[in-house]
Formats: sequence, structure tokens, C-alpha cells
Amino acid sequence: MALFVYMLGNENMIFAAILTGIIIILQLAELFRFVSQTNRKLTRFLESVKYSDFISGFTADHKLGRSFKDLNLAFNEVLEAFRKARSEKEEHWQYLNTIVQQVRTGILSYDAEGNIELINANARRFMNIQAIKKIHDLKEINQKLYQSIIETESGKSTLYKGSNELYLTIQATELRIRGNDVRLITLQNIQPELQKQELEAWQNLTRVLRHEIMNSITPISSLTSTLKDVLEYDLQKKDGHYELKSEGAEDLKEGLNTIENRSKGLIKFIDAYREYTSLPKPKLKSIRLKDIIEKVATLMKPDIKKHTINFTYTCTSEYLTIQADEEMIEQVLINLLKNAVEALVETKNPILELRGLYDESSVKIEVIDNGAGIIKEAIEKIFVPFYSTKRTGSGIGLSLSRQIMQMHNGSISVESEPDVKTVFTLRF
Repeated sequence: MALFVYMLGNENMIFAAILTGIIIILQLAELFRFVSQTNRKLTRFLESVKYSDFISGFTADHKLGRSFKDLNLAFNEVLEAFRKARSEKEEHWQYLNTIVQQVRTGILSYDAEGNIELINANARRFMNIQAIKKIHDLKEINQKLYQSIIETESGKSTLYKGSNELYLTIQATELRIRGNDVRLITLQNIQPELQKQELEAWQNLTRVLRHEIMNSITPISSLTSTLKDVLEYDLQKKDGHYELKSEGAEDLKEGLNTIENRSKGLIKFIDAYREYTSLPKPKLKSIRLKDIIEKVATLMKPDIKKHTINFTYTCTSEYLTIQADEEMIEQVLINLLKNAVEALVETKNPILELRGLYDESSVKIEVIDNGAGIIKEAIEKIFVPFYSTKRTGSGIGLSLSRQIMQMHNGSISVESEPDVKTVFTLRF
């Protein structure tokens, strides 16, 4: 440009100035074309990324120079990386979608507006619907299930009773995805498991009933037959009346006493069964945990003192309360303390502790002792009705305790290391 200006000022170099001007114009045109082509290439690359168009390639202008060739290679490598990432993402999505569709649990998610984003085949089956776009559409099909899903709080679960073959546990979780709030609902049919557990419970109960009844009926039947033989051989008719030998009379008396005792035992067993099957509905009210612990401890102190047991009771807070039937919970605690006292009979330095505490979002009452404990094989059976590890036990106490806790929507569990530590835990 400087040379062009210089030539314009010299009259002898007009032709050279014109030639230089033409060269300058051609250079500017070429520079403009180069910049425009680079911008178009960048624009096409960015649009390919924006619209996920990874099929396009950049190889047509390798001849324009090494810089263009390197740029094309770089663009192609970036697009190939994006193509692989999208392919892996789609494969991962297909894999997860297949899993979601195949699991036995119903899975459903919807956003704040009620638009369903994900639903699997089992969720449709439980909801008895083939296609649904909004969760609110379920209201017209199954009002009860709709209310159960909507009212389930995040992190908690509710039960829904449908038909005889449908008993759902509904769990909810809230997520935030790409700035949107999403509720994830899982629906699990527990009816088959309930039926299986119910069948096992009835089988266990029937087995125990058969065992106890046969233990009573068999000796009664045998003794009746024996006494009949005694009467046939020792009872004689003389002068219009019957005479019984003294030996036969003693046998008859002893046999009748045995029948009476076994009959009383059978009646006692039936009364225990009646007690187990006819518990009244609990009358719930707010109870201070500390008060019920102190009351039970006071009731049990005289009996515990007779066995020289080191007994302590505590409550971590004066403000802990439970919703319960006071008399029923007292019955459970007294039963557990009596069992602990019996387990400590042959223990040196016996220790018994009753304590109330709050742990992991629930109120707990623990009964702890260092007695004989429960062997591993028996732990799973001790809550079965009429199963007992004690010779004189009825096997009804712990099963009643579990039933009472279930009626309070709570639970009872046990952990035991024989001769070291046994802990019964009531959780509300």
C-alpha cells in the first residue's frame, strides 16, 4: 500500500501504480474469501455440534493449505468424539430403559406440572392403564390409587389395598433434574410375599397346635383304654352290686387324676390361644416415655431385687413421647423383664438394663441383660406362637408382644450373644 501511494505521486510510474493497485485488490479479495470460508467452516462445525449432526465431514478443502488441513482434522476428531459419546449415551439409555421395563417393581416419574416422563410396564399394569400422559389422568380411572400416590411424602411409603391380588407399597422420592423438580414413584406388589408369609405362619401355628393337642390327647386316650381294662378285670358284680379291688381303685384314681391334669393343661393352652387371637384394639394416647419406664421399673423392682440383679433404668430425654396404649406396652415390657430375670438365674454378676432413647428418627425402648441368651437357631423362632425355649413356658409371651407392637405400627427385634449380651428392642 505504501509503494502504491509512492507510485501514484510519481508521474513516470503511473503504469506500475495501476498494476500494483490491481495486485492489492486481488490480495484483499483473496483475504476476504479466506476469512469468509474459515467463518463458514466454523459456523458449520458449531451447528453440527448444536444439532448433533455428526455425520458431516471436513475434508473438501485440504488443498487450501496446511492450516486448513490441520483444522479439518481437528474438526473431524472432535465430531468423532461427540459421535462416540452420543452412541454410548444412547446405548446406556437403552440399557437402563430395558432394566426399568423388566423389573418387577412399577416405576413412574412426573414433573411439577404432572407430565409423566417415565413409566414402565408394571406401573401401567398396577394402574390398570395402557397409556397415560399426565398423572392427573389417573384420578378418573382410580381415585384411591391417585390419592395414595399424590399424598405419599418424599422419603416415606404408604400402603394401597386394591384387589385380592394387589397390595402395593408406594414409595416417593423427589429429584431435581435440569432445573426441574421430578417425583419418582415406585410401586411394589407385596401380596405374593404376604400370602407366602401368611401360609408359613399358618403352617407353623398348625404344627404347634397339632403337637400340643396330640401331647394331651394321646395320653388321655391311652389312659382311658387302660382304665377300661382295669374296670373289666377288677370290677366284679356281687349280690346286685359291683365291687372294685383296692389295687384297681388306686389305678383308677391315679389314672383319673392324670386325665384331669392333662385336661387342665389343654384348657390352659386353649385359653392362651384365645388370648393370642382376641387382643383388643389399642387405645392410643400420648405417653411420656420416661413415665412408662419408671412405672414398669417400680412394678418389677421387688421381683428383680429377690434375685440380687444389678438393675438400672434410664431415659435419654424427659420430652420423648409415644402414641400407644399404656397398659399394652406395660404388658410387653413386664414380659420382657420377666424373661430377662429368668435368663439371669444362673449368671454371675447379673446385669439388667431398661432404657428409652431416640435413634435414627424413631423412639426405642431396650431391655438389655447379660444372661444365658438365645442361640442363633432359636432367634428366628422365638416370636412364633407357642414356641418356647423354656420347659414351663407357654410360648405365647413374645408372640403376643410382637402382635401388640404391630398393632402400634411398631416392631420388636432381638440381638443375642449367649452369655454375653441380649438386647430386645421396641421401636415406635
